[in-house]
Amino acid sequence: MNKLIYGAVLALLAGAAVAQSLAKGDQQILADLAEANIAEVATARIALQKGQSAEVKKFAQQMVDDHSKGLQEVQQVAQAKNVTLPTEPNARHKQAAAHLNSLSGAAFDRAYLDNAGVKDHQEAHGKVTAAQQQAKDPEVKALAARLQPVIDRHLQTVQALVSDKR
Repeated sequence: MNKLIYGAVLALLAGAAVAQSLAKGDQQILADLAEANIAEVATARIALQKGQSAEVKKFAQQMVDDHSKGLQEVQQVAQAKNVTLPTEPNARHKQAAAHLNSLSGAAFDRAYLDNAGVKDHQEAHGKVTAAQQQAKDPEVKALAARLQPVIDRHLQTVQALVSDKR
């Protein structure tokens, strides 16, 4: 029995050592990437329900699909590195979602495209660009590099949608 407890303690310590061996900055990068994907999925689901135009709904579905996949990739790296990630949007994104929920029609579409679309993807672009330069861990750097083209494509798509709506 004591060997079993000792083995369990060693396993826990080994897991903690893995997380501690990942630089705090890299842990924060993973948390930020998870948060961005979670927020995009959450607001896109609102847009699927409340969006007025077919283009907004199509974009929202793409956000659900791509950011769910992106979140899975972040979770896989975090799990391998024994890093705990957020599981829900942060306070700022919850507030933005509440604001979106208060809108309807064309006003909703504009707010969704401007905020969850352009603003959040510009922010995400900055985060993955910085992560590629600042991350110490090669897997974290590679993850950011894999996510970048998708984020850039989303940003181009939403910028075109916004200019079409004006």
